[in-house]
Amino acid sequence: MTTTPDATTQPDSTPFDSKAFLARVTTRPGVYQMYDAGGEILYVGKARNLKNRLSSYFRASGLTTKTMALVAKIARIEVTITNSETEALLLEQNLIKEQRPPYNILLRDDKSYPYILITDRDEYPAVRFQRGAKRGRGRYFGPFPSGSAVRESLNILQKVFLLRQCDDAFFRNRSRPCLQYQIKRCSAPCVGAISRDEYQRDLRHAIMFLEGRNQAVMEELGQQMDQAAAALEFEKAAELRDQIGRLRQVQEQQYVSGLHGDADVLGCAIQAGGVVVHGLFVRQGRVIGSKVYHPRVSVEESPAEVLSAFIAQFYLAGAREIPELLIVSFELDDADALQQALSERRGRNVSITHRVRGERAGWQRLAQTNAEQQLASHLASKQSIHNRYLALQDLLGLDHLPQRLECFDISHSQGEATVASCVVFDRNGPCKSDYRTFNIEGITPGDDYAAMHQALTRRYTRLRKGEGKLPDLLVIDGGKGQVAQAMEVLDSLQITEVLVIGIAKGPTRKAGFEILVSGETGAEQVLQSDSPALHLLQHIRDEAHRFAITGHRARRGKARKQSRLEGIPGIGPKRRRELLRYFGSLRDIESASIEEIAKVSTISRALAEEIYAALHPER
Repeated sequence: MTTTPDATTQPDSTPFDSKAFLARVTTRPGVYQMYDAGGEILYVGKARNLKNRLSSYFRASGLTTKTMALVAKIARIEVTITNSETEALLLEQNLIKEQRPPYNILLRDDKSYPYILITDRDEYPAVRFQRGAKRGRGRYFGPFPSGSAVRESLNILQKVFLLRQCDDAFFRNRSRPCLQYQIKRCSAPCVGAISRDEYQRDLRHAIMFLEGRNQAVMEELGQQMDQAAAALEFEKAAELRDQIGRLRQVQEQQYVSGLHGDADVLGCAIQAGGVVVHGLFVRQGRVIGSKVYHPRVSVEESPAEVLSAFIAQFYLAGAREIPELLIVSFELDDADALQQALSERRGRNVSITHRVRGERAGWQRLAQTNAEQQLASHLASKQSIHNRYLALQDLLGLDHLPQRLECFDISHSQGEATVASCVVFDRNGPCKSDYRTFNIEGITPGDDYAAMHQALTRRYTRLRKGEGKLPDLLVIDGGKGQVAQAMEVLDSLQITEVLVIGIAKGPTRKAGFEILVSGETGAEQVLQSDSPALHLLQHIRDEAHRFAITGHRARRGKARKQSRLEGIPGIGPKRRRELLRYFGSLRDIESASIEEIAKVSTISRALAEEIYAALHPER
């Protein structure tokens, strides 16, 4: 396997397909980066809802001249999902400072991040706004995403903890309390209205809150709110409710910035014909940037194998910064060897792990989610799909490009809860609104041929009646036996315009070595692992498999949750409730005799016999 994480995107003259892109963009918060056909960055932005924000660039009217010029140059958009809008803003600023996109320069100022400063060396420390170099003595908290966020935080802290915010000259020259004391926003330490110990206690609570250890403060405010509501002081209760809401907002902002540690977090997603590695780079507890890599893979590999090769080439082949911690989404077989090599290169210990908790688990989920999102966007691009359909047309020798594909798969657990899936692809990719599942009944458990026959019969009987569109190509997940079932069903329904092909796992049962089975001739064919036609067939096969498993698990779970009493005639919800109340559990009911069951007030002797017979069919 060869990986090239620094490979640049080649210029592409194909117009950007905004409709296909927007159809698959997430609604979560995050950052987006727009690139031109030459791979140069155009613009970096953030959004609370990525789908809504990116959709606004491609509306039919109402765009400014600058926005229209930007949209005309877009050839590619990369999206990075974040936990919150605040985190997206911080990441956006880091990316803008690093990349200097031309369409961001005139729209953003270059102010430094603001902080909260506590002058903890003073006898009565103050809480202040600080921007720029950390020249003041004391303890800094932040950075925060904006000056308004800091001022709002200071306003809240002033109300809750009554700490002073005045400068030292004003503080030393007071002979009576100022207006802040009168409106209950300061405890007036300037005139000794509060003892030093009490002031230090409030200061300690404020620091604990800024560090995220704020549960005691939140509980106290909650108790005060409940007490105010009980005393019918609803206005005060509403104020406390608003304060709690604002305090939670401050907590979220501090959560983004207040962690510690450096780490690179790598997620990997693989589908037929596509591999994406997404890296999140964390410094001092903050996500400072991200990047998407598309390694070239000659054959299908597992995500763990791709990550191992990527780490070796990315960190050991060049002079790259190696952090103390690498967090990966999958367990690596050669993690020990990689750790040793990276530690020698760095000169200090390096750890590689996939077992993380807390905030680090959040980073891990973000990296994997971004990898999956980027891969879905890559595979769904119109040009990529078009090339695959062209290759499939050439493979099958068709006169026209296929417009609609259907694929069937069967899923069960040792014959239990058998479900067949039908997924549909058109020229834009998956058509999920046309997906169907079929609960298979009346067959020998585990008979996949009979299950396939029943599902195809039900599906194509309806299509033959005009209840839907017939596909150009029917793909069967299976070998000659399953394909024969499909041909038999189509022949019986006199459907001759649908081409049938099977995709079976080869001797190695690995992706890239599948065997294609022709429905007309039964001939077998093995394609090259990098064939776009094979990638399309693998994609629809994998989607059918996923959908079948989802349907099977749902049906199996529903069946296992259903009480055995529900299928007995004459036993409704009330009698089931009485039986369970009397015996305590279904197991005790099964162990009871007919006489014991008949002791339940709502159960007659005859009904008790029916219940016993239903619970003991072998007798």
